[in-house]
Amino acid sequence: EGATSGLIIPLTISGGSGPRPLNPVTQAPLPPGWEQRVDQHGRVYYVDHVEKRTTWDRPEPLPPGWERRVDNMGRIYYVDHFTRTTTWQRPTLESVRNYEQWQLQRSQLQGAMQQFNQRFIYGNQDLFATSQSKEFDPLGPLPPGWEKRTDSNGRVYFVNHNTRITQWEYPRSQGQLNEKPLPEGWEMRFTVDGIPYFVDHNRRTTTYIDPRTGKSALDNGPQIAYVRDFKAKVQYFRFWCQQLAMPQHIKITVTRKTLFEDSFQQIMSFSPQDLRRRLWVIFPGEEGLDYGGVAREWFFLLSHEVLNPMYCLFEYAGKDNYCLQINPASYINPDHLKYFRFIGRFIAMALFHGKFIDTGFSLPFYKRILNKPVGLKDLESIDPEFYNSLIWVKENNIEECDLEMYFSVDKEILGEIKSHDLKPNGGNILVTEENKEEYIRMVAEWRLSRGVEEQTQAFFEGFNEILPQQYLQYFDAKELEVLLCGMQEIDLNDWQRHAIYRHYARTSKQIMWFWQFVKEIDNEKRMRLLQFVTGTCRLPVGGFADLMGSNGPQKFCIEKVGKENWLPRSHTCFNRLDLPPYKSYEQLKEKLLFAIEETEGFGQE
Repeated sequence: EGATSGLIIPLTISGGSGPRPLNPVTQAPLPPGWEQRVDQHGRVYYVDHVEKRTTWDRPEPLPPGWERRVDNMGRIYYVDHFTRTTTWQRPTLESVRNYEQWQLQRSQLQGAMQQFNQRFIYGNQDLFATSQSKEFDPLGPLPPGWEKRTDSNGRVYFVNHNTRITQWEYPRSQGQLNEKPLPEGWEMRFTVDGIPYFVDHNRRTTTYIDPRTGKSALDNGPQIAYVRDFKAKVQYFRFWCQQLAMPQHIKITVTRKTLFEDSFQQIMSFSPQDLRRRLWVIFPGEEGLDYGGVAREWFFLLSHEVLNPMYCLFEYAGKDNYCLQINPASYINPDHLKYFRFIGRFIAMALFHGKFIDTGFSLPFYKRILNKPVGLKDLESIDPEFYNSLIWVKENNIEECDLEMYFSVDKEILGEIKSHDLKPNGGNILVTEENKEEYIRMVAEWRLSRGVEEQTQAFFEGFNEILPQQYLQYFDAKELEVLLCGMQEIDLNDWQRHAIYRHYARTSKQIMWFWQFVKEIDNEKRMRLLQFVTGTCRLPVGGFADLMGSNGPQKFCIEKVGKENWLPRSHTCFNRLDLPPYKSYEQLKEKLLFAIEETEGFGQE
């Protein structure tokens, strides 16, 4: 996957196609106010004398039916006379196609909703069953005089025989925490006898000693082996959400036609404490009791609406990569920071209330939610070409190649080219063999956060108002994706039927062992394996037949690579697993489990 000698190092990284050589082909005349120029390197660029900006891309006239206008504050906006809508973003043929594709997806939401309703979190049934048993219940026994009951709709409620009243909320103090959170990377679990113990994911150890108080819950207790237990993490997270919950409910009234704006107005009008109450979502004209189904549909529809290209808030992480990342051009929408704060609240509400969203974010964005550092290896899933360019720089002597680079990058957003120094006076600091590691680190960090610091801060302002990020600290990025998007039951026959092999045959013993391994592990570990190889836990509506890679449709592939003492590796942009020729099933199982359990994506490219 490394770069070849013919690869162009992307010193100019842009949302467009980048600088182009002079092309003598006759083209249509430029729109009024535009001028074509050539820079000192012979590259053609264009000057817009009206908006006083430059771009590498040849300007094209507005698509049919569109008009450019200026509001009373001097801001430029565009009118689509066909749909009678407006947008701040200048429409192009490509953006109009994206919008039509989004509308097509919207028209197919009913089928997608059926698949969405089948998503679940591993162990939900187990969690419900164990919550009936006080030995496993992290909230502890009910206070004296209280009783837990279930109504005819299966909803749990509580009876206070002392006062003869009933309520939906758990009868412990809601809205405030009785204990402070554990240190970063720690988690509390319970033995079968209900004894609390503590898991240190940083050192992969367990102890009965509470790291907050130094007191032991059990003296000389039996040693408990460390395991990554997603079910236990979810259980502990739900415990803290229950502690933060407020009594009673709030009504959120939205219309389907103006779902985004209605939801924005409603969510931002409530206090954060109110948004921790039970949600009662109402679509006017469809009133009925909300036992969770209407709220689930609202989260599904609104998470899709956020994708609307006309809002210019999020963009796809890369070509054929349908995970979301913040659009650096979002500032074209004057209210974009208000919207990001709203979306931060909305995403935190989904986690807090145990609801799923339709589309997920890129793994680097999940790592930001978890306050985990991002680096070079996180680039591969969102920009494999740029990642390979940096790997080429890392593995080659750039001075021998006579490659001239500086600690500066050019970025193009909405046609405007700006230079950004990676460090003070970076435009005058040459990249050498001695300092290229620093350059690679800084340019990777820039590529992962390019110009979206304000938007990210606004998102987390809204997020932390509902759910402080520290309560997610014991999840890794892949687990957080499952927590937010849910998982679906994986069809093993569909997976096996649409897999392809390189240097292995379908009858190779390693391939037969691989499918034996997949059959033996539970659904959550299958999701981990899917994330390890493809970068996401979500399958397309068409299943494994419709898997996408960085270059379009890409089947799940297993390739024979390496020696038997090597660990498996993955290439997420190609949905490919490099599987060494192991000598036994036990060896293959051990190596695969180690690879998919490694929380920081060991062996991924």
